[in-house]
Amino acid sequence: MSPTPRPVTGVAAGGRIGAIDLTWTHAAWEPLVDHYAVHASTTRDVATTHDTLIGTTVYSRLTHDTLGPEAQTRYYRIVTVDASGRRSAPSAVAGGTSTESLVVGGTPVATVGEFDSKSLELALAPSGGQSGFRTAFPDGVDFTYGSSDPAADWCYLHPGPADGWGGRREHTFRLRFDLEEAPGADLGLAIWLIDAHASLPGTAVLAVNGAPAGEVAFERGATRGSLEGDATVPGSALRPSFVEPVLDAALFRSGQNTLDITKSDGSWHAYDAVGVFRPA
Repeated sequence: MSPTPRPVTGVAAGGRIGAIDLTWTHAAWEPLVDHYAVHASTTRDVATTHDTLIGTTVYSRLTHDTLGPEAQTRYYRIVTVDASGRRSAPSAVAGGTSTESLVVGGTPVATVGEFDSKSLELALAPSGGQSGFRTAFPDGVDFTYGSSDPAADWCYLHPGPADGWGGRREHTFRLRFDLEEAPGADLGLAIWLIDAHASLPGTAVLAVNGAPAGEVAFERGATRGSLEGDATVPGSALRPSFVEPVLDAALFRSGQNTLDITKSDGSWHAYDAVGVFRPA
């Protein structure tokens, strides 16, 4: 008879906005491992039952996502399952805490849309982006905080150079906003997505007042966000994600400022909301 599967070791949990990333050391391959079952709880007493199962994987990593914008602490145990369905003893417990979003702890400077896992308040949503973007936004998006209307002036869908319906070129979404004085500390940018292309989520370059302000890479989505606009619907296939880079205070000035998001690589992403914040 083959030996009982061995538990994994070296379980580690690292938090980011809306998610906790788990890694561990592979169990021995004798007997043959079929998959790893990952269990989670809000307490260190993690029962390895069906009710606590958050996912299975053949790899030595798994991301526990959709945790929301608040900081969340979770504890994990992992069970090795062999090809015959036999289960190992649970691994040691590992805990991790996700990162609080700017939207929760910061002070808004300028925002577009509601940070609610929906794109429905944005232009052309929920499904008119691919057919209507080039007619409605031939020169990209130019949005002024305080006077522009999200329902008319900020498209929910941002095409990339890989998208034929977008003309296979870069498009810039610009946010204009006023500051009474230049900030004394760095600001933060919150880009919340309800979804992105599943294989080519791509990257965007940022600019503040025409000066380079960094580059962001988007996570792979589920490729439904071009047609559906509400990730809170039970059983939704949409895969929300969060990108919140720091923007150098020296790039800003008193008076009107511009923030440009230019999709420089890959295919589309679908916005939930965008905002510039003063961190807590």
